[in-house]
Amino acid sequence: MKLSEINSLVELYFKKSKEVDGKKPFLKWLKPNKPTYNWESITASIYKLSFKIKSLIDEGDRCLILSENRPYWLISDIAIMNAGGISVPIFTTYSSNDYEYILNDCKPSLIIVSNETQFKKIKKYINNETQKIISFEKIESESLLISDILNEKNFEKNINKNLKRNMPACIIYTSGTSGNPKGVILSHGGILANCEGAEELLNPLVKKKEPIFLTWLPLSHSYEHAVQFIQILLGAKVFYAENLDKLISNMSVAKPTIMTAVPRFYQNLFNKINANLNKQKGIKKVLINKTIELGKKILKKQDLRFYEKIINFFCHYLVRKKIQKQFGGNLQAFVSGGGALDKNVGEFLNAVGLPTLQGYGLTETSPVVSCNLPGNIKVETVGPPFKTNQVKIADDGEILVKGENVMIGYWNKKDETNEILKEGWLHTGDIGEIDANGYLKITDRKKDIIVNHGGDNISPSKIENHVCNNEKIKQCLVYGDKKNYLVAILVVEKENKNDSTIRSIIENLNKDLSIIEKIKKFKLIEEEFTIENGLMTPTLKLKRKKIVEKYKQDLENLYK
Repeated sequence: MKLSEINSLVELYFKKSKEVDGKKPFLKWLKPNKPTYNWESITASIYKLSFKIKSLIDEGDRCLILSENRPYWLISDIAIMNAGGISVPIFTTYSSNDYEYILNDCKPSLIIVSNETQFKKIKKYINNETQKIISFEKIESESLLISDILNEKNFEKNINKNLKRNMPACIIYTSGTSGNPKGVILSHGGILANCEGAEELLNPLVKKKEPIFLTWLPLSHSYEHAVQFIQILLGAKVFYAENLDKLISNMSVAKPTIMTAVPRFYQNLFNKINANLNKQKGIKKVLINKTIELGKKILKKQDLRFYEKIINFFCHYLVRKKIQKQFGGNLQAFVSGGGALDKNVGEFLNAVGLPTLQGYGLTETSPVVSCNLPGNIKVETVGPPFKTNQVKIADDGEILVKGENVMIGYWNKKDETNEILKEGWLHTGDIGEIDANGYLKITDRKKDIIVNHGGDNISPSKIENHVCNNEKIKQCLVYGDKKNYLVAILVVEKENKNDSTIRSIIENLNKDLSIIEKIKKFKLIEEEFTIENGLMTPTLKLKRKKIVEKYKQDLENLYK
């Protein structure tokens, strides 16, 4: 299949469905007693749901999806587009204000909701006279139940051939670290261009083992939303995880070959594996240390001496294989996106046998811009740009992106669109550089840079990642704009709230930082920054503005 000749995401799905064996397993939700759906049953469901949706909406109408990850999610997404609608996926973790804003902003004519729990979040913002509702489970309101729609005998097998690459496929609202979410309009061609870049990246991996994905990130996130079309392209088997708490146990069931997640997941994984390895003693401890040491040398393409090759052989079978088995035993690659992955975390995971490819992108770029290549990983970078887009660095260091993957614009926000899109170049707001090998490196967010009293530019995310590599520190926010030194809010467990212990940890961590990057004072708290308390985005990024607002007095007191 030549992706450059495919007109829409709908065409991609139906072409692939004709290529694969209809009886081949496709989608499986790992909640207890849920069936496995093959390609044939998913295709039939898409036809039926498309037929029903087409009778409910007009061409170009927005159709909201509010649901946890499950097979009906993918069916709904493709059915909406096939019916001529524009898919609007939204997070199940938004605040009440966000739901109200989004429904008023995009004015959907159809709302697809999973269950009563999700429906209650938006119930008071729905106009029952103008907005139709389809639900996956029974809800206490007038709605069309998807099981009834999929049991219909009278329907037409229509494939929408009017869709073009430059037409809107979806509107994905950015979770945002401050202010209201912005609706990013992505085209069919933009997401297809991303699939084309990913295909080149993943081909070496899928040739080794049949592609199996374990999906955990919300499908309402642009990263995972695009990944589902890559899964279709590869003819992969897809497992939807139960929830974050059961992710590791789900991996042993699904045995994924590829898995995508955000840096926070890998940071937690690093801390858990490291904590377990640090408990080992004697010969086991020696072997583990050698595994990490030699693994890092291999990652950096340094030659091993003859005796090191022998030691590495034992390290591979006695350490790396055991770690790999905990994650299903088939993993070809973790793919990290949605934020900066700490270099130490990336090196460690690769060294212990969990290949981790860091990529870079934004919702506004459909979303991937670049990614590291299997077998040619440079962990301090986000890899070379996909061939389907161009990247250049502006005079002030800002990363600019141009290509079909760049968004059409922000929904109902012409001024904001013109501010970020200039002469076809998307101004990302990220600072970076391109090395001699064409690999892109992100150094900071333009707006998140701390400028201290002396005029020095300091990267808070770099320091925060470094601090959180210590297993006793769960989260960190660095503060110090227009100040003489840096301070921090540190989230720790209750048993670790011993000021002298944490102080010695910070003093030790400071040794690896420059003078202007050192944390001079800190405030310890037990309450985590979470999605629920509004201090993290749904993709686990810190809402800096909100955290600073909440702890402003505590932070300022550290300067007294």
